[in-house]
Amino acid sequence: MPTINQLVKRGRKSLKKKRESLALAGSPQRKGVCTRVYTSTPKKPNSALRKVARVRLTSGFEATAYIPGIGHNLQEHSVVLIRGGRVKDLPGVRYHVIRGVLDTLGVANRKKARSKYGAKRPKIESKTGLKSKTESKSKTEKK
Repeated sequence: MPTINQLVKRGRKSLKKKRESLALAGSPQRKGVCTRVYTSTPKKPNSALRKVARVRLTSGFEATAYIPGIGHNLQEHSVVLIRGGRVKDLPGVRYHVIRGVLDTLGVANRKKARSKYGAKRPKIESKTGLKSKTESKSKTEKK
C-alpha cells in the first residue's frame, strides 16, 4: 500500500488491456494459407491427436488454428478462413478453421449442428415407400 507522498510523486499505473485476438486484427474472420498441417496432443488429463494447421494470414501474422470435425482435406498451400475461439486443451491454439469455406470441405455425413461444420442438408428418402407423382402417372399412361 503506497503512502500519499508516494502517490503524489509517481501516481498509480493503469493496467494495459490484453488484445483478445491479435492475428485477426479486429476482423471477425481472416483468410490465410496453410504452411503446415499436423496433429498435436492435448494437455494432461486428455488424450487424442488433435488436427491443427499453421496458417499464414493476410494480416501478416502466422497463427495456429484448430481443424474441427471428423476428417479434413487440408494440406500445405490450402487457402482457409479462420475465426477466433481457442481450444482449451491445446496450448497456443487460439483460432478455428471455418469448415465448408474456400479450400476446406464440410464434414461428410453430418446430421446435427451442420452449420458449424459446413455440411449440406441431407437428401430425405421417403420412409413410407410411396412413389413420386411423376412415376405413378407415367405407369398409368403406359397401360
